[in-house]
Amino acid sequence: MAGRILDWLKREGAGAAPPEAEALARLAAAKDAAEAANEAKTRFLASVAHEIRSPLNAIYGYAQLIERGEGRDALAAARVIRRSAEHLAHLVEGLLDIAQVEGGAMTLTREAIRFPEFLDQLMAMLDLQAQAKGLALVLERPERIPEFVHADPKRLRQVLINLLANAIKFTYAGSVTLKVDYRNELATFAVIDTGIGIAPEDAARIFAPFERVGGPAAERPGVGLGLAITQALVHIMGGEIRLDSLPGEGSRFTVRLMLSQPLTPPSEPAPEAGAVIGYVGRERWVLLIDDDAAHLAVVRQLLEPLGFQVRTAGDADTALALAAQFQPDLVLCDVMLGEANGWELAAQLRRRHGAALRIVMLSGEAPLAEGAGGDHDGFIVKPFAFDTLLDAVAGQLGIEWVRAAGEPRTAAPEARAMPALPLVIAPLAAAHCAEIERLVRIGHVRAIEAEIDAVAALAPEAAPLAERMRAALDSFDLKALADLAKAVQADAV
Repeated sequence: MAGRILDWLKREGAGAAPPEAEALARLAAAKDAAEAANEAKTRFLASVAHEIRSPLNAIYGYAQLIERGEGRDALAAARVIRRSAEHLAHLVEGLLDIAQVEGGAMTLTREAIRFPEFLDQLMAMLDLQAQAKGLALVLERPERIPEFVHADPKRLRQVLINLLANAIKFTYAGSVTLKVDYRNELATFAVIDTGIGIAPEDAARIFAPFERVGGPAAERPGVGLGLAITQALVHIMGGEIRLDSLPGEGSRFTVRLMLSQPLTPPSEPAPEAGAVIGYVGRERWVLLIDDDAAHLAVVRQLLEPLGFQVRTAGDADTALALAAQFQPDLVLCDVMLGEANGWELAAQLRRRHGAALRIVMLSGEAPLAEGAGGDHDGFIVKPFAFDTLLDAVAGQLGIEWVRAAGEPRTAAPEARAMPALPLVIAPLAAAHCAEIERLVRIGHVRAIEAEIDAVAALAPEAAPLAERMRAALDSFDLKALADLAKAVQADAV
């Protein structure tokens, strides 16, 4: 539109366009850009609505069945609800990442990570996804790469998973390869696929937020945030990303990052024992403040069995009254409390009870400078894993956990007799068990669940074995699960 205005004015004026005409053209160009951005965001909102409705429908449907007592398999329903919730959490995290990048609020950590193990775990996470499409997932790396490098493991993993998952999604035959090179502390990651490729006219805008390229890719589910976040993260980490692609011949995304080596290898952390069952020392009092009753109930049910005395408040006035009554050791306070402000409540609690009271804020978004005072001692982003909350509690209160390690186990799967499997399916079950044993070593729970389901599908006689494996997995007894898988392989020999 802007170009047409300038051409018309030049023809009418038989010469260079006057300054007023150029200003008018700039306004028209700005209007065109705004309309294009608005159209992209409209498409984005439609995609987000679809992405949200699908898992929400599963959560809503299964929750109603359980509530009415009509669910035949509550454990299977719980798994569907958990997976759907994880999908929603990942979607929200992607939106928050974009907001943090645009607001300049994203920060990076710098940790020493075991580089070869990091790459192996990354490939194992996506192996089943590639297998489901009949693709070869290949890792190419030099024989000698550093054992440890400095990086932000979460963000580096996010970058590589985004690129690999995208490659798998848009590749229908052939392979997806992660090629890694490391020289002079410069790491080069190339994700190469034999997929549909990207047209030159789409290559420039594929990294823009909310954009989806044309052709078959546009018909796939997604909201168009993955590559935008990937490019932003690479730039924040001080690296560069490049795309080389031809339609019908596949694509190659190349990422270069400086990953320095630590001067001395880090010492191995002491292995964690079993599940937390209590803590050492005097009884501690915790005040939970949230206007969401369901959230209060969940956190209370986590902390009370561990020996904490827990009180709950749904508003600021009740919270202040309870704090004055029983003098808590720790406050877990939501940032949004209806019409009240969690930051202001934290400031009042600090003034009344001093620095001895530990205050941890909870919120569905990362802490931004606006509204965030210095009256809190920690911050946790919702949704959070129980382990994250327990780590924060232990850190704030300086307590030592009592764990279940060394406790005698009852009815452990490996302690009972192995159910006999028909000779026809024994080798097939052993193959799945070998994969389960490998997945246990890297802690890939979703893939383990898929392998157990495959064992159950072999024959009715395999159902008891699969149920015992599920029981071990649900109780997070990975050692028992691995021992069970080994026993099946031994019996099949």
